[in-house]
Amino acid sequence: MPPGAALPRDPSGLAEVHLSVLLFGFAALFGKWLPLAPEAIVFGRAAFAALAIGLAAAAGHRPLRVALPRDRLLLILCGLVLAAHWTMFFRSVQASTVAVALLSYSSFPVFTAFLEPWLLRERWDPSSLALAFLTVAGVFLIVPGRDLRSPEGLGVAWGLGSGLTFSLLSLVNRRLASRLPSPTVAFHQDLWAALFLLPLVVLRPPAVTARDMGLLAVLGVFGTAGAHTLFIEGLKRIRARAASIISSLEPVYGIALAALFLKESPSLRTVSGGALILAAALAVTMRAGRPPSS
Repeated sequence: MPPGAALPRDPSGLAEVHLSVLLFGFAALFGKWLPLAPEAIVFGRAAFAALAIGLAAAAGHRPLRVALPRDRLLLILCGLVLAAHWTMFFRSVQASTVAVALLSYSSFPVFTAFLEPWLLRERWDPSSLALAFLTVAGVFLIVPGRDLRSPEGLGVAWGLGSGLTFSLLSLVNRRLASRLPSPTVAFHQDLWAALFLLPLVVLRPPAVTARDMGLLAVLGVFGTAGAHTLFIEGLKRIRARAASIISSLEPVYGIALAALFLKESPSLRTVSGGALILAAALAVTMRAGRPPSS
């Protein structure tokens, strides 16, 4: 296919990306199902994900080695950021609801719009400021009476922290993806995230039941390693911009699954605030897909 040619419309690619986003949204429910501290949930999730990727790579005789010391250092740093990102996300879920956690986390494209020009020395888009104000308006709608000590306030605060750390992780991964295969990046980041959290788990060992271990395995293998693999496979057959827009459905899928399995129904206020946040995130995503103006 010549450079710049459009990818053919492939229903299987679209299905893979939609299924991966559904699985990512489904992962939020484990914060309610697992009676464990967020650090323990993330440790189990990252450990099982790294194990699954490692076994798949060994079975397919695909090496996961990283040659450059600079890349190894970046992957270690990303592991730390990933551990913080997932921990804050599950704290948000446990403090409030799946809807509040997913909607506040979905602000990450707006964070990226500000961080990208600063960290990657790219041109800043002034419209990002207006989208940031739209996000703030959405946050104010979700938090009743602007009380950050309320369950919704704590959920939004942790969710925004999760969005910020995910934005940082995405920017670093953009550079790593140009040099390393995605499974290699995912394996090392998951592995280091687990290693960073291991001391906390050892110091405060959780009381884990067989049910908990089963749920952690499902979360790590299917909700993390499997979802990531499906997303990457789908990207081979559809445009990255289309995949990014589909990714904005993660809170929609997650909220629908929470209503089905947890009987959580978001309030009109939460839905309204989330709509503003998602509108800002989608606008950033759409603008990022446009060619630069001359």
